Amino acid sequence: MSAVIQPDMAPAKARPPRAASGARLAVRRYLRNKLAVVGLAVVVFFFLFCFAGPLVYSTDQTHTMLQQVNLAPSGAHWLGTDAVGHDVLGRLMYGGKVSLTVGLAAGVLATVIGTLWGAAAGYAGGWIDALMMRIVDAGIAIPALFILLVVSAITTPGLTGLVVILGLVSWLVPSRLVRAETLTLKNRDYVLTLRATGGTHARAILRHILPNSVSTIIVAATFQVADAILLVAYVSYLGMGVRPPQTDWGGMLSAGLTAAYSGYWWLILPPGLAIILVVWAFNAIGDGLRDAFDVRGRG
Repeated sequence: MSAVIQPDMAPAKARPPRAASGARLAVRRYLRNKLAVVGLAVVVFFFLFCFAGPLVYSTDQTHTMLQQVNLAPSGAHWLGTDAVGHDVLGRLMYGGKVSLTVGLAAGVLATVIGTLWGAAAGYAGGWIDALMMRIVDAGIAIPALFILLVVSAITTPGLTGLVVILGLVSWLVPSRLVRAETLTLKNRDYVLTLRATGGTHARAILRHILPNSVSTIIVAATFQVADAILLVAYVSYLGMGVRPPQTDWGGMLSAGLTAAYSGYWWLILPPGLAIILVVWAFNAIGDGLRDAFDVRGRG
């Protein structure tokens, strides 16, 4: 009698679950931070409001209309009109486009400059690092607002000039953060191996130091955008920002301050709230990203 060959009924070895990538873990941790999620929603809302809003709510923000000066909010003008007859809601969109564009561009420029400076200083070490960081310390000792006021009093910067000026006075803090990160990364095995095999300093910084500092750079960028938006508002509030017919939220505050004493609250409340919400939102995003990228806090 022939033996019956039983098939191998042993259960297949279960495959270990695929480890989630660092990016997925960061996203999950970020989404668990309710304030950070709300901050992201606020930023998305204001970008849609300022850039897509004029396509839906079209207003004339160039010509003066003296027949509709300082009108209270109504169905025709949802947030009323200002001292020259401009619709305040449309003005809020128009000014927000300038504030967000300048703030975002200046924040990115400041982060790029600070990143390259800090990485070069931390990687070089020695007297070069000491000299470069003493320059940073001297720059931090001078208030950025003071520099902006001096430059604005000498010249009349346009949007591009304002972005460049803001970027050149705001890169100092990111440089210190990236420099500290570089000091820990430059002694890692993969950097030492690259140097031992003849790799250049630039290759070590661009291929290993900066990619492994991306979390620090992203977090620094969000805070720099918030600071740049505030600086634009400060300078414009003092009458030294962009020139008419352009405006931003700080310029709207400055223009509506006198009229507010006459009871025209709609001239300062909307831009003031917009500045507060956007700056808070970028700071909340920065806090959320910092927690999400914090390896020590991962479960």
